[in-house]
Amino acid sequence: MLLPSAVAVVLDRTDRRPLPIQVADHLRADIRGGSAVVGLRLPSSRKLAAELGVARAVVERAYEQLIAEGWLVAVRGSGTFVAEAPSSVVLSTPKSAKVVAPAPPQVQLRPGVPWTPPRASAAWRRAWRDVGSTPPPFGDPDPAGDVELRSALSQLLGRARGMAVEPERIVITSGATHGLGLALSALRSPNAVLAMEDPGYRSASTAALATGWSLLDVPVDAHGLCVDELESAPRNVRGVYVTPSHQYPTGGLLPVSRRNQLIDFARARDVIIFEDDYDSEFRYDVAPLPALAQLAPDRVVYLGTVAKTLGAGIRLGWLVAPEELARRIAAHRVRIGDFPSLPLQRALLSLLRDGEWDRTVRAARRRYRERDRLVHAALSRFGELRGLGAGMHTTLVLDADLAETVARCALEYGVEVPTLTESARSHKNPGGLVIGYGRVDARDLEYALEVIANCLADHGVESR
Repeated sequence: MLLPSAVAVVLDRTDRRPLPIQVADHLRADIRGGSAVVGLRLPSSRKLAAELGVARAVVERAYEQLIAEGWLVAVRGSGTFVAEAPSSVVLSTPKSAKVVAPAPPQVQLRPGVPWTPPRASAAWRRAWRDVGSTPPPFGDPDPAGDVELRSALSQLLGRARGMAVEPERIVITSGATHGLGLALSALRSPNAVLAMEDPGYRSASTAALATGWSLLDVPVDAHGLCVDELESAPRNVRGVYVTPSHQYPTGGLLPVSRRNQLIDFARARDVIIFEDDYDSEFRYDVAPLPALAQLAPDRVVYLGTVAKTLGAGIRLGWLVAPEELARRIAAHRVRIGDFPSLPLQRALLSLLRDGEWDRTVRAARRRYRERDRLVHAALSRFGELRGLGAGMHTTLVLDADLAETVARCALEYGVEVPTLTESARSHKNPGGLVIGYGRVDARDLEYALEVIANCLADHGVESR
C-alpha cells in the first residue's frame, strides 16, 4: 500500500495550466506558507507521480523548475530537499499580487532532426584513423565520387531497399538537397517547371528556384502526393519531386497504385521523377514499399543522405540516376568546380564496412518506435494522426487557424511545435501540428505532449 507523502498537492484537470506547473505552484505555495519547512525531504518523483496519477516526467519537471528557482536542492544519492528561500523572493506576497510561474525549459519538436549516436563510438574512431593513415589526396577527386564508396552504397541500396544499382549510376553528394540541385542544374531547360508536393520540403523548393526552375504546387492527402492532379499539369512540367516513403511533412505513405500512376505519367510526358527517400529506413509496422527507382530506374533520380542516420553534420549523400544522366551530372560538377571531399568519403566507407550504419539504424528504429507510440497514446483522441508507424515525426490534422492557435498556446509553456502551414505554399488547409520527436528525449516528449493536449482541450478540441 502506498502511503501518502508529507506534501499535499491537488491537481485540477480543468485548469489550463500544464500539470508540471500546477505541481510546482503547489509546492512553492507550501514552502512560502511554511508547511514545507527547510530541510524537508520530498518524496521521490516516482512516488509522488504514483500518488497523483500522473507521468513521472510531470513531477520531474516540477522539481527541476523549483531547483532552478532555488526553492529545492537535489542531493545525489539522498533525495530532493526544501532549501532556504531564494534571497530575491519575498515570502509575504500580498493577496492582490499575481504569481506567474516561469515557463519550463523549451522543448523543440522539430521534424527531420534525428537522434544520432555518440561520436566516440569505436567505429567512428576507426574511420578517422583509416583516413589519417592514407596519403593526403592530390588533384581533384572523381566528380562522381570514390568508386569504392559507390560500390559500398550499391550494396547498401540492394540490402536495404532491394535496388539493383550499378556504381556507375551513383553520384556522391553533400546531401539530398545538394543532389537535387545538381540534377536540376544538369536537366535545366527554358521555362522548365518542377511539380512539388504542397505542403512540402521547403529546402527542396528553394533549391529548385535557385537553379532556374519554376514550381507547380500539387496538393497532398493522407496518402501523399495527389497524382490525379498532375493530369491537368502544363506541358512544360519536366520533373516531379516526391517523398513517397513518409511524405514531408504530413507523413503519408504513397501506395503502390499511385506509384505506378506517377510512373505512367512520367513516361507519357517524358518527365523525370525526383524521389527523396526520406525516412525509408524507419518503418515500425510493415516493410517499406518498393522505391520508385526500383520500379522505374529509367525515369527516376533517387536521392539519399546520411543526415537522418549518421548525422547532418557529416554532409554526405548520394543520388542514383540513369547512367547517361549520372555522367551529365558529373560533367556539370567539373564545370562548376564542385567535387566531393575524398577524406569524408573514405570515412563513410569505413563506417559502412564496419557495420556502423546498420547498428545506428537499428538503435534509432527502436527509439523512434517508442516515441511513435507515445504520440499516438497522447494525441490520437484529438483527431487524425498521419505518419504513424514510420519516420521521426507525426502530424495531427487540424484546421489551419486552430493549429496556429494551439501552437502559440504551447509556446507559452516552453514547447515549440511547427504547423503544417509553415511548409505550405498554396494549400493551407487542412492544417495541423507536426510533432517531431527524433532528437527529443522521452521525458521532454511526455511533457510536450501533455502541454499540447491541454492546449487542444482548452481551445475546444474534444477527445474522441
